[in-house]
Amino acid sequence: MKDWLRPLSFLRDNLGKDGKNFFTGMAHGTMTVEIFKPVGRDLQQPHAQDELYIVIAGTGIFSKAGEARPFAPGDLIFVEAGLEHRFETFTEDFETWVIFWGPQGGEKS
Repeated sequence: MKDWLRPLSFLRDNLGKDGKNFFTGMAHGTMTVEIFKPVGRDLQQPHAQDELYIVIAGTGIFSKAGEARPFAPGDLIFVEAGLEHRFETFTEDFETWVIFWGPQGGEKS
């Protein structure tokens, strides 16, 4: 992988240039790493791969499969492929890393 180190500033600088609220900063095989910064509302739908969120900044409430919990910077959130989930409420400064990996349908434990 040629670009195996990407500073957060690189992802932030490219976020929104294509009109989207996320930017893919790295990919390899089934793995992609994004920065995600929704504005106002999180409209995402369930994804085909397992994913991890690592909260960079901001606070709020995250909902997964009907359960809601507060989150803060540094928190790690795991979402299995196919599950309903979203950031229900969040501060204006909210942004998070998103890491997708594995097969379509998610890994089986």
